[in-house]
Amino acid sequence: MEDTVLLVEDESDVVDLLRYHLRKAGFKVLVENSGSAGLEAVRQNMPDAVVLDIMLPGMTGLEVCRTMKSDPVLASVPVLMLTAKSDVKDRVKGLELGAEDYVTKPFSPKEVVLRVQALLKRLRSGSAVGTTLESGSIVLDKSTLSAKLDGKRLDLTTTEFKLLTAFLNNPARTLSRDLLLKDVWGYASGADTRTVDTHIRRLREKLGDHADRLETMRGEGYRLNPPLAI
Repeated sequence: MEDTVLLVEDESDVVDLLRYHLRKAGFKVLVENSGSAGLEAVRQNMPDAVVLDIMLPGMTGLEVCRTMKSDPVLASVPVLMLTAKSDVKDRVKGLELGAEDYVTKPFSPKEVVLRVQALLKRLRSGSAVGTTLESGSIVLDKSTLSAKLDGKRLDLTTTEFKLLTAFLNNPARTLSRDLLLKDVWGYASGADTRTVDTHIRRLREKLGDHADRLETMRGEGYRLNPPLAI
């Protein structure tokens, strides 16, 4: 069964280029050219992934992403943002809102295809084994991609779940940014480590009173410390 990618983009030449390459890679492609129509298409079709331009008429891509990631039903759909090369703030904002990844324009359509494939691979590898991971009051169920903190549901994006899984699989071990990029994002070393830093910041916000357990090891990376003994 072919995976479905929703492409939300208002530039016809970009649409034609990406649709061609995504279809060539075996994806079913749906297209919308506005933010509001794209959001409705997500709700109606629940695609396997969304390729979302930031600059859209009416409702922007950032607004679409914010709405998706705040909706428990839609939050698990991975989002790849398309951004202008100069819009660093928009790229960071997209990641902060929960987008899993971004590609800057001008881009190689093959890179977009590879990024989408990597998103789906990460999603599926996270649910392949029905294992429960625990660290103090943090509990992850890999079979359902669900998480709990102090017994309450923890709303995580797919990438945040994978990131927390990496730390729970390596208790008290410092994980470098390059290692996280490889294991969580599937990238080779040398990729933009700000992606990691932004997702770590978001994950800390969601951990609330437990945020201090996710420690920055200056010049090395991050580690998840065990809970303090009472």
